[in-house]
Amino acid sequence: MKRRTVAAIGAAGLLAVFFAAALLYERREAAQVEAARARHHGPPFVRAGAPALGPEDARVVLVEFFDPGCETCRVFAGPVKEIVESSQGRVRLVLRYAPFHRGADEIARALEASRRQGKFWETLELVYALQEEWADHHHPNPAALWPHFPSVGLDVEKLREDMRTPAVDAALRQDMADALALGVQRTPTFLVNGRPLERFGLRELQALVRDAVGETYGD
Repeated sequence: MKRRTVAAIGAAGLLAVFFAAALLYERREAAQVEAARARHHGPPFVRAGAPALGPEDARVVLVEFFDPGCETCRVFAGPVKEIVESSQGRVRLVLRYAPFHRGADEIARALEASRRQGKFWETLELVYALQEEWADHHHPNPAALWPHFPSVGLDVEKLREDMRTPAVDAALRQDMADALALGVQRTPTFLVNGRPLERFGLRELQALVRDAVGETYGD
């Protein structure tokens, strides 16, 4: 009986240490973002011409550093879009590439190139819908996506050409450079008017957006 009690206490102690370490990590990540913001005269979290959803004059800007091979990014995609669409034009979503997973850089290039055909959001939905087919973390296979691209109206040959353009290279390099400057180490990473989440979660993100809307629009 005593051994079971000691074991239970030990397990509880390990769990407490785990949660404390996770909280410390999140706070350290948030502190890194704040420090990076202070080092820049202009916000590195917004790149001119980045994929965006919502009015340009929205006073609340929700930036997401995302990886097309990231399962959590896929899960959050719908709720994040809902935040923007239900905001009555007060919130704008800006997406930044952070393809940390193996094979995801090719798909990030395809996504950026798809913008030249006006098919970014349709392509992103396809990428997420088929994520399990191409983004196996141990054996990624981006080539599995290519036969499906025409289904969203993409000209595949033009897509291949556009992926090799200097503009696509520059966009991805800039996003990764900004992710590094901000201390982004995982995806999705969200910033609301430059403010990072102190604790990760959908409710926390919704609350941060709600607070920003209240501050900027006086609601």
